[in-house]
Amino acid sequence: MFATPLKRLFALGALAVAVTLASCASEPPPAPPPPPIPSVGLSPQIIEMAGAYRAYMNRATGISPTFSNGDQIAGSVRAGASYEPQQFLRGAIAYGAIVALQDPNFVSGVRVYAQDATQRRTIAYEILRNPAYAAGITGANSAAGLVIAALGADGRALLDQGKAVKQSAYDVQRQSWSKADVAGRDARLALAKQLSATGGSADSMELNRLSLAVNGAAISPLGITGEPKDAPYSPLVVRSLAVAALAALGYANDDSLAAVVPLMTDPASATCFNMSKLNLYQCLAVSKPHYEDVFCLGQHVMIDTGQCVMKAAGVLVPVEVRPAPLPVKAVTTKAKPKKAPAKKKS
Repeated sequence: MFATPLKRLFALGALAVAVTLASCASEPPPAPPPPPIPSVGLSPQIIEMAGAYRAYMNRATGISPTFSNGDQIAGSVRAGASYEPQQFLRGAIAYGAIVALQDPNFVSGVRVYAQDATQRRTIAYEILRNPAYAAGITGANSAAGLVIAALGADGRALLDQGKAVKQSAYDVQRQSWSKADVAGRDARLALAKQLSATGGSADSMELNRLSLAVNGAAISPLGITGEPKDAPYSPLVVRSLAVAALAALGYANDDSLAAVVPLMTDPASATCFNMSKLNLYQCLAVSKPHYEDVFCLGQHVMIDTGQCVMKAAGVLVPVEVRPAPLPVKAVTTKAKPKKAPAKKKS
């Protein structure tokens, strides 16, 4: 007597299960949301490179051309020699990238490609493959103008201060102490080479200032202005734009550091900085009195390095016009009067 209701109950249950399965099959689960757009950012290690570059420039441009003793000269030589060329070059490019990130047109032009994850990866790959790709992105000309202005001003400041120091090498010779020989000349040269092989570091205040600039502070702490510049750009400016573009795409953080650092090079600029160091070593090797060390400092540490930075930024280096030598007066001799011919005797 219970068979028929029980069969109906099982039938209704089976029907309900079938309906549930059918509804699940017709309505797939919603797709996961797209990954969030990465924020603009640079690896702290790249910011440290920029900070070390800025620390050296502040230290070197602060060298005073007024000298009163040999110890002061030795300290200035140590301060000027304390940069490693490869690290210095990477630091200049890193600083250039941070400067480029201050341009909102360039950042927004890059961020257009960050909306889609696939497109973001594609653009990043193109930049890594060819850094000049970044120079064609909207806003690159205004960002390049900032980079050229910033690095060009750095090089010019070091060059001008170097000229003042070089001039003091002649002025200080009026003081007798400057003509005494430098003590421990070989050790002084060895120390200059050691400092040139040792990387510098940034101070905390400078790192904080650069970090704020990268993270999009409402008011840029760098305060750099410059007119837009059209391509072609120097290799250093191109590399700065490339690193900045990768930062705006989210591909310049610690995870991407191994791919970004190889971009931060420029063979021509590296050769220039290395030649500046070699000239310094040769100068220190032959200089004896204190005033000659001042010349080495002004010419080969400051002027040469400043010129290298300006060339790397694509800024015209002023030609130093040397005064023409004084004209040599012609020596004239008065012609002797000819004697009258003697009269013949008749």
